[in-house]
Amino acid sequence: MSERNALLRRIRVWLVVFIVCLVLSGLTAFPLVHELHWTQSLLRNTPLGDWLPGLSVWIDRVRYGLDSADAEYPFLLYGTDWLAFAHLVIAVAFYGPLRDPVRNIWVVEFGMIACAGIVPLALICGPIRGIPLWWSVIDMSFGVFGVIPLYVVRRKVKALEAMGAGEPVAVPVPV
Repeated sequence: MSERNALLRRIRVWLVVFIVCLVLSGLTAFPLVHELHWTQSLLRNTPLGDWLPGLSVWIDRVRYGLDSADAEYPFLLYGTDWLAFAHLVIAVAFYGPLRDPVRNIWVVEFGMIACAGIVPLALICGPIRGIPLWWSVIDMSFGVFGVIPLYVVRRKVKALEAMGAGEPVAVPVPV
């Protein structure tokens, strides 16, 4: 296998990992009420709740809020359905760089900008919405950890571009 093909393969592995994480993140936004019931049960029935009392109190509060919204105002949860949908749509956008990373590097850069935007969003909106600082830090970690694979991909795409200036990179992606 040529060095160029090996680099392309590494780029695709990183992108697939990122896409899978986006899809999983999106899919978990649909069943929030059920997930919180499960999480609350886990915290109450294992030592985790004793080890992380602040988390237990927070999960109890969030569960109560979601249960109330689900019972009285279920349309509010429609917002999290759109959040889930947005994650899935963004994951689809990364199919472009998967097929032709050099031509579609802008999608990777867009993803990096989106990851950077998580930090100010959490710092500004978290306090406005009454989110504990430690939870905002968890939210910000998605941006920090999300930008890492995208940064790696961007560097590798730039190296790929330098290897074969002008050569098309599009190679069929196995389905």
